[in-house]
Amino acid sequence: MADFTWYDAYGRPVDTGALKEEQAAPTIKGIRRPDALHPAAGLTPGRLAAILRDSIEGSPEAYLALAEDIEERDNHYLSVLSTRKFQVAGLEITVEAAGDDAKSVAVADLVREVISRDSFEVELRDILDATGKGFSCTEIIWDTSESQWMPKRLAWRDPRWFVFDPIDGETPLVRQLGEDEPLKPFGWIYHSFKAKSGLPIRGGLARGAAWSFLFKSFTVKDWAIFCEAYGQPLRLGKWGPGATEKDKEVLAEAVASIGTDYSAIVPASMAVEFISAEISGSHELYEKRADWLDRQISKLVLGQTSTTDAQKGSYAVGTVHDRVRDDIEKADAKALAATLNRDLVKPLVDLNHGPQKSYPHIRIGRPEEIDAPKFMATVEKFVRLGGKVGAATVRDKLGLPDPAADEELLTAAKAAPQPGEETEEEPDQAADDRKPPKGQGAMAAQRGRVEPDAIDRLAKEAAGDWQELVGPMIAGLEEEIARATDLDQVRAILSRRFDGMDVSAMQEELARAVFAARLAGEADEQL
Repeated sequence: MADFTWYDAYGRPVDTGALKEEQAAPTIKGIRRPDALHPAAGLTPGRLAAILRDSIEGSPEAYLALAEDIEERDNHYLSVLSTRKFQVAGLEITVEAAGDDAKSVAVADLVREVISRDSFEVELRDILDATGKGFSCTEIIWDTSESQWMPKRLAWRDPRWFVFDPIDGETPLVRQLGEDEPLKPFGWIYHSFKAKSGLPIRGGLARGAAWSFLFKSFTVKDWAIFCEAYGQPLRLGKWGPGATEKDKEVLAEAVASIGTDYSAIVPASMAVEFISAEISGSHELYEKRADWLDRQISKLVLGQTSTTDAQKGSYAVGTVHDRVRDDIEKADAKALAATLNRDLVKPLVDLNHGPQKSYPHIRIGRPEEIDAPKFMATVEKFVRLGGKVGAATVRDKLGLPDPAADEELLTAAKAAPQPGEETEEEPDQAADDRKPPKGQGAMAAQRGRVEPDAIDRLAKEAAGDWQELVGPMIAGLEEEIARATDLDQVRAILSRRFDGMDVSAMQEELARAVFAARLAGEADEQL
């Protein structure tokens, strides 16, 4: 396979020699330096607008640094953003083989080996860094020491080390001292996140969070000043007519010191008065504003607020909003799986097994939850009606594996025969084995067989005589009801029949049956 040419998902030829060297490792003196910028310090509305505008016009470094600054400085944004990323990264990952043949299974097992590494979930979180910033570039560090291509690690690269092609605004380029380079084929996992349609640099959540972060920083700053000054008396310094500029400076310093050190000295010719503060405001305005801005961040990142911000009726509201979060989770999971199938599965399979007509697929998501009792009841009813259902399909729905060839299988218990039904007996079955245990009557059973006892036979005999007893009472009733023209006439017919009905014969028969059953139960006799 040394002379074979591979092509990536975009049709670009792959240089396997270049894959053995890192393309975007950090440098001390070059452009890709690990030190960080902090544009959030002293941020103003005008400066923020300029940063966002420059990111679109080909200079995204300041914006990407600001996006990371917001994660560090705003605890609420970091919390909800981490929740969204960690939730997707922690979902169940499965690999579906392209077919049932041995080759397809072996190829799928290779992919499973890679995603089963302990570090893979952490690497997924780094790939999901695109959620905030709009894109992420993760370099695949290949290991060829055992004559095969295996990812040694998936290295997160600082997004500030990348720019986009100035022509299309979508193709990522690695920043170099000279001309910027495109990502080498089979060497990168490039994940683009789009909260909305448009350029990748405009798709991240940090773009919308930046404004809430700015206004919240103003609110928190004002809140801190208010808390420091709240309730403090006004300190008023007075100087005499002959005070010099030096005296005034001493007085001003003394008044300021009273607010911090609570002690000061002034000349006798000067005076300091304390005027009690009459402040009608409170901290609630600042707190409500900060909470409102936090709720906007929750809506932006999670699509709802009820699971992050306490509110009246939050349990009921959260039940509804959880479905919104499920939609976001599914969309993120599908987008991540598509990226992995394109940038990880294809290179891994091609480099080790050559190009394939069909490739295994990574699936990310929660397993389908079903109501097992309801599902089985539906299947049972469907089968009774003549429908055909594969056992493997039912096992898959229930999450049960296929049984091994020599595995002991569970079977349904045989239903006990109804009283009077004939049962199969072994030829050498002893008569004593068929006799029900003493004191158990009609419910007695040995080895899955139920023999009718005295009460069962009495009930059968009594039921056999019902037509003879009831016949005189209902004679002609059917014809009489057929001649009725409405429901009221039917009621009148039945009422007249019941009033004149002679049930003495039936009562006597029932009394005899009850008496005989009582005797059989007391004496345990087989009548």
